[in-house]
This record gives sequence, C-alpha cells and structure tokens, in this order.
Amino acid sequence: MGKITLKNIKVFSYHGCLDEEGKIGSDYRVDLMVKGDLSKSAQTDSLGDTIDYVHLNKIVKEEMAIRTKLLETVAERILKRIFTEIELVKKARVDVSKINPPIGGNVGMVTVSSTKSR
Repeated sequence: MGKITLKNIKVFSYHGCLDEEGKIGSDYRVDLMVKGDLSKSAQTDSLGDTIDYVHLNKIVKEEMAIRTKLLETVAERILKRIFTEIELVKKARVDVSKINPPIGGNVGMVTVSSTKSR
C-alpha cells in the first residue's frame, strides 16, 4: 500500500452559513491523503497505473468551487468523487480549513477532517 499526499492546496471560495461569506468569500486550505496499491506503477513507470495527483487536485478545486454552508459537506463531496472516479484509491482523508474564520476571535483556521475507506 502506498500513500500520496497533496498538502496546502490553496483555494478561494464562498463557503459558510453567513450571507456575507457567500458574497465576499475567503481563503481555504485543503490537505488530501490517499492510499492505494502503487506497486504496479513503480514497476511500469506509467501514469495509467497509478493514482494521478493532477486528477485529485482537479476534484478538490471543482468541489471547492461549489458553495456550501458547511465544510463537512464539501469534504464529503470531495471524498465521494475520489472514490467514484479513481478506482485505485482504497482509503482517503481530506482536511478542509477555513483561514481566518469570522468567529469573533483570533483564530488562524478552522479545519474539518473526514476519512473514507473502500
């Protein structure tokens, strides 16, 4: 079993329960880890035999572009697409973080983490 990690995917999006969040948006950070059998690609040196991290990044960016109220919802959508579109993925974890959330305090980020396995 191998692991591929995408760290600190930076996205500007419009998630949140407040109307203002839907209008002005904010910065987000997404971290993604997937596990799967990478032994074949290690032998063949072929992109078709591995988990393509360009595809993973595309899924994250597309799902983050769809406005939701809750980070839990966007995290679930990201995982669902990964398991639907990339058969080699056996386990995945996504962390979706809102940078400088508007919660009335000095908080650097709020993170929601979600994990799925096949």
